[in-house]
Amino acid sequence: MEFQSDFLIIGSGIAGLSFALKAATLGTVTMVTKKSQADTATNLAQGGIAAVLAAGDSFELHIEDTLRSGAGICRSEIVRLVVENGPERIRELIELGVAFKHGEQGKDKLDLAREGGHSARRIAHAFDLTGREIERCLLLSAAKNPRISIRENHCAIDLLLASKAGLGPAGEQDRCLGAYVLDNHTGEIHTFQAKTTVLCTGGCGKVYLYSTNPDIATGDGVAMAYRAGAKVANLEFVQFHPTCLYDPKAKNFLISEAVRGEGGRLIDRHGRPFMTKYDPAGDLATRDIVARAIDSELKASGDDSVFLDITHKSADFVRRRFPNIYQTCLAYGIDITRAPIPVVPAAHYMCGGVLTDDRGRTSIPGLYALGETACTGLHGGNRLASNSLLEAVVFAHLAFCQCQADWPGIGASPHPRVPAWSPGQAARIEECVLISHNWDQIRRLMWNYVGIVRSEKRLSLVHERLLPIISEVRQHYQDYLLTPDLIELRNIATLAELIVTSARLRRESRGLHYIVDYPAANDREWKKYIVLRQRHPHEFLPVN
Repeated sequence: MEFQSDFLIIGSGIAGLSFALKAATLGTVTMVTKKSQADTATNLAQGGIAAVLAAGDSFELHIEDTLRSGAGICRSEIVRLVVENGPERIRELIELGVAFKHGEQGKDKLDLAREGGHSARRIAHAFDLTGREIERCLLLSAAKNPRISIRENHCAIDLLLASKAGLGPAGEQDRCLGAYVLDNHTGEIHTFQAKTTVLCTGGCGKVYLYSTNPDIATGDGVAMAYRAGAKVANLEFVQFHPTCLYDPKAKNFLISEAVRGEGGRLIDRHGRPFMTKYDPAGDLATRDIVARAIDSELKASGDDSVFLDITHKSADFVRRRFPNIYQTCLAYGIDITRAPIPVVPAAHYMCGGVLTDDRGRTSIPGLYALGETACTGLHGGNRLASNSLLEAVVFAHLAFCQCQADWPGIGASPHPRVPAWSPGQAARIEECVLISHNWDQIRRLMWNYVGIVRSEKRLSLVHERLLPIISEVRQHYQDYLLTPDLIELRNIATLAELIVTSARLRRESRGLHYIVDYPAANDREWKKYIVLRQRHPHEFLPVN
């Protein structure tokens, strides 16, 4: 079956919904999301959204904090663009109905939190459920808009290119016309055509064995864009959140950076604080430093976890400020007002992604990428806490502005005729172990060999061990009818290969990429992005 709309948005988090609400003023919008519409990384975001909102803060301070966190390879013009757009985007969210917490001064003053790497209180939040509140509000607004259609349980497979549809040659002038999408319930594969396609599929945390990400985070947008010929960049920079709850029964529950922002201290099992050994900022150091510090402590001690202690704060304050964290930990037998929280690092955020310009446009005409799927240059080698939601809303607005400027020409163009999906001779897969075994192998290899601390030897070994697995996954894709699990397996295999390739190329330690063979940063040779493109040699993009 064929569906047509002016805009196709793949993903239903803050980036996709923010863009959809604005794009609907231009034309019809179809959103596809592979599980429920609220099953997003946005919905799990605890801390908040960073912006200059207080009298004592400034754009220059926020820019400086972001650049410092980004380890020297943020694009400075993008950092300024995002930071200076931040306050207006926060006001838009408030106008839509997002209930950020206000301070004791009254409704005109937000209660601003502080997190690691920030020099001021600038995090707008809804206690420790900020993402859920933003997602709730945006989904409610989208549901009221007759021009927006959201299709749940639809899994995007691949982008539809003009060249693949026989409508022109492949190359620089190729164009994205939409995507092929699997209906998870019926197994049918539909063609979703659009004049503009936007990838907002989130990150790729499930490439790793342990992650704070939801199960949907399998790198779908990056994998699809790469297979279509788009440029991807900075994929060696995978952020590991320092504090994920350590409990055999807990699944990817993150302990917000805001706990340390409110005075929480990292301690070892003897109760000794250790962060000042690694950075003068102590517990408020940036995430890359804190994650490596915890990794070092665990390797030295052989312990299973370190601990995050906020018991020195009043119990009423802790319960009021962190209601979700308090209740979740209590369900696992931990009263955080009385006992420290066992924590370990876990894969959290991809700082690289599909390379875009300052309006979210990728290297393929008609294709945009927003949110964690994109590499805009804001995060550089390490994302500053709570800059991700900020980037999503700012770039959703900038992308809309570009679409609005282009609309007189693009909006008037008709949808071309395109071929339906052909399954060929594919058969139904009968042994799901073929998928689950490869899935487990990839994630364990990535965790053990391409984690917080890397080495040339481990990267070389994992490259060799991934090759036959990736080859087998590609054969499965040819042999069997597609299922959501097979689509996701194919995508994490692609992301694993891209992360390892990028990590092997960067011969220095910078930000989130720490390699023992090259323990120092080398600005003279490596102040640049590593750009990968299918069937092309890798490129280096210098950073100003």
